[in-house]
Amino acid sequence: MEPIILIFVVIALAVVVLSVFFSFVPVMLWISALASGVRVGIFTLVAMRLRRVIPSRIVNPQIKATKAGLGLNINQLESHYLAGGNVDRVVNALIAAQRANISLVFERAAAIDLAGRDVLHAVQMSVNPKVIETPWVAAVAKNGIEVKVKARVTVRANIDRLVGGAGEETIIARVGEGIVTNVGSSDSHKDVLENPDSISRTVLGKGLDAGTAFEILSIDIADVDVGKNIGAHLQTEQAEADKRIAQAKAEERRAMAVAHEQEMKARVVEMKAKVVEAESEVPLAMADALRSGKLGVMDYMNLRNIESDTQMRSSFGKLTDPGTDKDRE
Repeated sequence: MEPIILIFVVIALAVVVLSVFFSFVPVMLWISALASGVRVGIFTLVAMRLRRVIPSRIVNPQIKATKAGLGLNINQLESHYLAGGNVDRVVNALIAAQRANISLVFERAAAIDLAGRDVLHAVQMSVNPKVIETPWVAAVAKNGIEVKVKARVTVRANIDRLVGGAGEETIIARVGEGIVTNVGSSDSHKDVLENPDSISRTVLGKGLDAGTAFEILSIDIADVDVGKNIGAHLQTEQAEADKRIAQAKAEERRAMAVAHEQEMKARVVEMKAKVVEAESEVPLAMADALRSGKLGVMDYMNLRNIESDTQMRSSFGKLTDPGTDKDRE
């Protein structure tokens, strides 16, 4: 029984060794590469394992590139993989660019991929332009009427400006700015409604795709709508503000008038007090004049007569006509 057990142990060890060998050394991938005309050594595949590179992610794209006649080598693909790029997507983009007769080299495609852009999508967009629809853009004409415009921008990817070029958000912002400028320079909103194509011509002529990753092919006005009367609304708010300012100034003038009136009343009271004080000094002055001989007895009597006559006249002036009082009642 012992020789049989030994045979089973040997077979089991052989199976384990072969499994480890075939899992570490991609023999089937090497055979597939040779059958496709890609010359890659078995030790090169083992070295990829040691460099922590998945061989299938390098060899399979190399097979596609060789079949497409791109002339790439393993080192280029492996270096791009180690840099964190997507090798399969770059090779697919190069094949699509070759079929579409677009000039694109591996270095440019790898740089675009490492920049975080989808190079395959960019190549497809170069062949098949994309339509970007802007949101509603509100602008006000010179007559104060609001105009809302929605546009469709047809763009094509610019391969040479994909690295460092601005994206779709910049295109939308620039188109919106152009729409606002064009509508704002119109004398009336009717001019915009009659000739919406003038917006397209004006905006397209501004070179809005400068510094972006796209090339604008056309700008088409999808919809135009009339909004609020912004001019009348602003005039109403201005009139309301002017009214409030006038009311505030009137209230200020009223407060100043009340303060002036109170001040005048205080002055009158002060003057009356001074008059009473002066009148209280008159008898003392007359007594002093009599003692000093400056005022004679006859002069004093004449003064008393004048005072009596003045009091009599005052009492006559206070009498009222009975008929007048009845009429008043």
